[in-house]
Amino acid sequence: MTLVGSAVMAQDEVTPKLIFPGDPIPKEYVDLKEVIVLQPIKFNNYDELRRYAILKRRTLKVYPYAQLASNRLITLRDRLSSIKGKRKKKRYTRKVEKYLQGEFTDELKKLTRSEGRILVKLIHRETGSTTHAIIKDLRSGWRAFIYQTTAKMFDIDLRTEFNPQQVEEDRWIDDILYRSGFLGQEK
Repeated sequence: MTLVGSAVMAQDEVTPKLIFPGDPIPKEYVDLKEVIVLQPIKFNNYDELRRYAILKRRTLKVYPYAQLASNRLITLRDRLSSIKGKRKKKRYTRKVEKYLQGEFTDELKKLTRSEGRILVKLIHRETGSTTHAIIKDLRSGWRAFIYQTTAKMFDIDLRTEFNPQQVEEDRWIDDILYRSGFLGQEK
């Protein structure tokens, strides 16, 4: 990289220009990626530190599932938009649901209740919709009610929203995702 000065005719100032190897056009600036600087976390006591460490382990375990759910939902909605007819859409949705149940049921059954709660929050964070609303939209209100009732037996609410402005745990989850490199990076 070579720094070259070029004179501007109407002024006495010299505007520095950068010439990059292989780039024939001189530039006045360097394109840099955005950098996110996070402050060190300060915990009030050992219990808070312990809760954060446990939350971090759980969050990092379930976040890939939330990303996968988001990607699959985008793909599903794209495909549903190209299908004509309500009956065909329902058939396709049922077929996808059976496929996903076969693929992920065994893995998701191994999650603890608290990991399930975190997953529901992360699905809301990734998709912008609660898990209950997604089920209601894609299947039916009755199916969403059945799933919600089943989830309630395990102390999980499918209507839970991700709200880092008001909920400390959600703030910590966001912090964990940024510090772990899942967020804040360009794809």
